[in-house]
Amino acid sequence: MRRAPTILHLDMDAFYASAEQAAKPSLRGKPVVVGGIGPRGVVSTASYEARVFGVRSAMPTAQARRLCPNAAYLTPRFTLYRRVSDQVMELLHALSPLVEPLSLDEAFVDLEAGGTEADTAAARAVGERLRRDIRRTTGLTGSVGLAGAKMLAKIASEQAKPDGLVVIEPGTERELLGPMTVRTLPGVGPATAETLRRAGIHTIAETAEAGEAELVRLLGKAHGTGLYAMALGRDERPVVAERDAKSISVEDTFDVDLTDRTRVRAEVMRLADRCVERLRAAGRSGRTVVIKVRNYDFSTLTRSETLRGPTDDPGVVREAAGRLLDLVDTTGGVRLLGVGVTGLADFTQEDLFAQLATEKAAEEEAERERRVAAEAAREVADEPERPRRWLPGLDVIHEEHGAGWVQGSGVGRVTVRFEQPWSGPGRVRTFPVDDPALRPGEPLPLVGGPTEPSTGPAQEGPAQKDPAPQSSAPATLPNSVSARAASEPGTGPETESGAGMSSR
Repeated sequence: MRRAPTILHLDMDAFYASAEQAAKPSLRGKPVVVGGIGPRGVVSTASYEARVFGVRSAMPTAQARRLCPNAAYLTPRFTLYRRVSDQVMELLHALSPLVEPLSLDEAFVDLEAGGTEADTAAARAVGERLRRDIRRTTGLTGSVGLAGAKMLAKIASEQAKPDGLVVIEPGTERELLGPMTVRTLPGVGPATAETLRRAGIHTIAETAEAGEAELVRLLGKAHGTGLYAMALGRDERPVVAERDAKSISVEDTFDVDLTDRTRVRAEVMRLADRCVERLRAAGRSGRTVVIKVRNYDFSTLTRSETLRGPTDDPGVVREAAGRLLDLVDTTGGVRLLGVGVTGLADFTQEDLFAQLATEKAAEEEAERERRVAAEAAREVADEPERPRRWLPGLDVIHEEHGAGWVQGSGVGRVTVRFEQPWSGPGRVRTFPVDDPALRPGEPLPLVGGPTEPSTGPAQEGPAQKDPAPQSSAPATLPNSVSARAASEPGTGPETESGAGMSSR
């Protein structure tokens, strides 16, 4: 434990949803839900306005629609989120070389490693400056926690939400933690909390009073010992700049259960290819191939096969995934499939026994690519007759009206709202889905557009802590944003919707 609160935890406020509100002036101050919009979709992020109605992350989208039917339900735009994340991480790296990203919108920073003095006033000044810089650069808000340990800094940032800063002074940890529920501590999930509840332990203070021996008896040595230390406010984990991934995987949830064995195998092969793409992008190889199958009744099976050596060969991974699939009965219907690789390494070792199979797979892949290219050429020729698929929230460009975003689609029509982050709420127009003047677009920067005054709610003003900070506009307009690579949360595939947003 440090004697000064020089470990900083940043957590962006309702990140995906606030980015959408900043990009779409008509949604500012209104409930926004980002995630899978299909019948089996899952909420990734809900704006603070939607949380008032009980909508939460990881909630089924169908349940969210029942709780908040008038919210805007949007497809995630990860290109935008990664760009904004890159800007935020650049600001953090300017504070210290020791930055530990946890996700696109969350990270720890060791301020002492960056030269910040080990005292409360200096750490607070850095935290406040960071919040101002984030708002100036991205137009969004983030909450900052400062403490002498990572666990406490994260708790502080949670208390600071939204758009605030909380400092936990060293020496005050137990007084602060005592009345909090035991679920506040890292590693305490529903099962652990239930075990402690049956033992009469509900708060962190009661956890500390139970003693290490009792916690070890209830939870086992490793978990019990660690939980006791955290209940006392002790956390010696350092900020680690590079966090080594243990596995790389992809998965998809299907709107309708798959019962055709041929379709199931084709999906597994496709997922295997995507997994290898991520593996290679990370410059890694893996030794163990894993498949995940969730059946119609929500029962989930995993099967794994360890190869003779690490590989990043798509043919080898596909072949192993196919063998594993043969071990699973999918006749009842499959709602989710996943393929992953574990046992990661920085090199590959050719599997001589798989060489012939790999060469054959490469030939098949080349033939498949030729067929796909021919089919794509036919599709391009047939494009005017084919309906397009416009998902709510995605960017579009119209030759006459300019940039906008899809508000909804269905029955052969697509509704588009034409507005930009720096404008006021825009006009809504409806087009045929095959309108040749309408095409997909790229996300616009949240700040950095035209500097002339806007007529909508995107007026500048001082940053204030309120329940919906995302509804305010950026304070200034820097120039650009840049891309950042990161994995996507598994919200599952989305389906077309004719109700991207209802009037409120």
